Amino acid sequence: MKQPATRKKSATVTSLPGTIGADGASTGKDGQPSKSAFETGPALSEIKAQKRRKDRVNAVAAGAAPHGRERVKKEKVVRDTFTMPRADYEKIAVLKQRCLDVGVAVKKSELVRAGLLLLESVPPEHLLAAVTAVEPVKTGRPPNSK
Repeated sequence: MKQPATRKKSATVTSLPGTIGADGASTGKDGQPSKSAFETGPALSEIKAQKRRKDRVNAVAAGAAPHGRERVKKEKVVRDTFTMPRADYEKIAVLKQRCLDVGVAVKKSELVRAGLLLLESVPPEHLLAAVTAVEPVKTGRPPNSK
């Protein structure tokens, strides 16, 4: 029956300073193994870290996200105010309720943005008709009503 393969343990042999040890490595004056040219350079872990940094920089420069994650750049939002007649403002509440009736909760800004998408998709003649149907409103803050 064949025995399983095992590693041979190297015997520790003390050698004279400046000679070749039992494992074939040269030793220094104190009997400790001397460092080869490879061992005196940067550590292997440091070399690997530098390579990872270079790979990350190259990936970011190429447009890929580090660590395999895709970065989605968020669009900046703009805060703005506008004036509208009370009847139009109440239409927003009615539209929000209609959306709730079908099971979707929306915000006022989402309704305005949805309206913009609809207006963007219509032909120019329909857009012009919608814009002319809206009555102009005096801009600015309404007077304080008490």
